[in-house]
Amino acid sequence: MANRLSKIYTRTGDTGTTGLGDGTRVAKDSLRIAAMGDVDELNSIIGLILTESMSTKIHDCLTRIQHDLFDIGGEICMPGHAMIKAERVTALETQLDAWNDTLSPLKEFILPGGSRAAAYCHLARTVCRRAERQMTTLNNQEKMTEVSLQYINRLSDLLFVLCRILNKEAGLPDVLWQNTHKANN
Repeated sequence: MANRLSKIYTRTGDTGTTGLGDGTRVAKDSLRIAAMGDVDELNSIIGLILTESMSTKIHDCLTRIQHDLFDIGGEICMPGHAMIKAERVTALETQLDAWNDTLSPLKEFILPGGSRAAAYCHLARTVCRRAERQMTTLNNQEKMTEVSLQYINRLSDLLFVLCRILNKEAGLPDVLWQNTHKANN
């Protein structure tokens, strides 16, 4: 492992292809590479969230999610390979329910914002949804693991609730959408 990433450039991608984990070369603009890129971008945004002040429980949860996302990236990079277990989906659901139980019910849609950590988390949520769309499209062409698709779907829900939790921890209210059409009708 010490020499695994010792050479960063290989020049093998200079012609517009890149290597998958199984040695297959694919176009850099292929659907599989786009899905990997979205998952990587999501992981990077979660890293950005982790630079903000938050409880240890949230920090630990997000750190674990980063590892899961790296595993999902590995699954995408190695067609037919499975790394994410159903227990990880259950863990997201359990955490989501626990956090959601501490929040007041929403009566309006919320807008991205509040604390900086919550705003970053909203960004992560939207990128998660994009990654889910890419993964679903990829799955329609080349089967992916069902668990990874479930995981990414639950993760976007968890990130939505986490945005609210981060604002709550920061002592800030949710940023509510002002439905001006309701007042005019």
